[in-house]
Amino acid sequence: MTPRHLLLGLLVALIWGTNFVAIDLGLRDTLPLVLVALRFALVALPLVFFVPKPDAPWRVIIGIGLFMSAGQFGLLFTAMHLGLPAGLAAVVLQCQMIFTLAIAALVLRERPTRRQLLGALLGVVGLGVVALGRVEGDSGAAAIVPMLVCVAAGLSWGIGNVISRSARGANGFGIVVWSALVVPLPMLALSLLLDGPAAVGDAFATIGWETIVSVAYTAGFASLVGYTIWNMLLGRYPAAMVSPFALLVPPVGLAAAAVMLGQVPNTLELAGSALLVAGVAMGQLRPRMRVTTGDEATQPPAGGPPIVAPGSPTGLSPVRLD
Repeated sequence: MTPRHLLLGLLVALIWGTNFVAIDLGLRDTLPLVLVALRFALVALPLVFFVPKPDAPWRVIIGIGLFMSAGQFGLLFTAMHLGLPAGLAAVVLQCQMIFTLAIAALVLRERPTRRQLLGALLGVVGLGVVALGRVEGDSGAAAIVPMLVCVAAGLSWGIGNVISRSARGANGFGIVVWSALVVPLPMLALSLLLDGPAAVGDAFATIGWETIVSVAYTAGFASLVGYTIWNMLLGRYPAAMVSPFALLVPPVGLAAAAVMLGQVPNTLELAGSALLVAGVAMGQLRPRMRVTTGDEATQPPAGGPPIVAPGSPTGLSPVRLD
């Protein structure tokens, strides 16, 4: 990888890691589901008028929009609104790896490798340690609720990952733009139902600079700029060379939240985060292929379902909604 592309990979990790800080900023000024609606409206419009519809069935595009975008981010934003710190959200969301493995095994009959199973087990242990750290923190047992909501966001992401397998070969940028169309109206309708028309109306009437900066960053940088760079790197280099950059996102998220928001995890939360990220790494990173000579073919290691790291495309195919 050239030095320029190496720096671009690091830039993506920085953009996606600090994305959680931008979300936190927007939630100070706007209801979580309204913020999700605004974000994906900006992703879809006006690009949908210029980007051709991807070569994928409508049911796949809608499924990706509902689960990978609306479900994942609606629950993630709600978890952070309920009090889950931005840095921990960046880590806990990676439980999607566990759900992706399980759902792909049940639905697609894809058999996970031993390495992936060990990674998932390590991730579960990490989640447990983070939960223990949350209970022992200042908020007590009540802090578990937003964490569980974030775990549900990981489940939605995992479902979206499996659905997106049917979009292989489709234009990734088109998937991002067209699936974003599915998000705004359901999110607004749900916010009207849960928060009430008065609260939603007030959220739009009092939009401040925090919301504007948050939506511009999450839609413009995290979704469009980050995705474009990531897809370019995947087009030039093997996925195994690109995917490690995504593993930098949780540590960047933790560091950014600590520096910019003063959200410093306790010892147990840090230990659990490290275990969870290590589990994701174990499941995602594969040993290098053994290069052989003569008539012996080079065989890639046995693979299971794709593992999605924070900010990375679906699986490792060129689809990204974060």
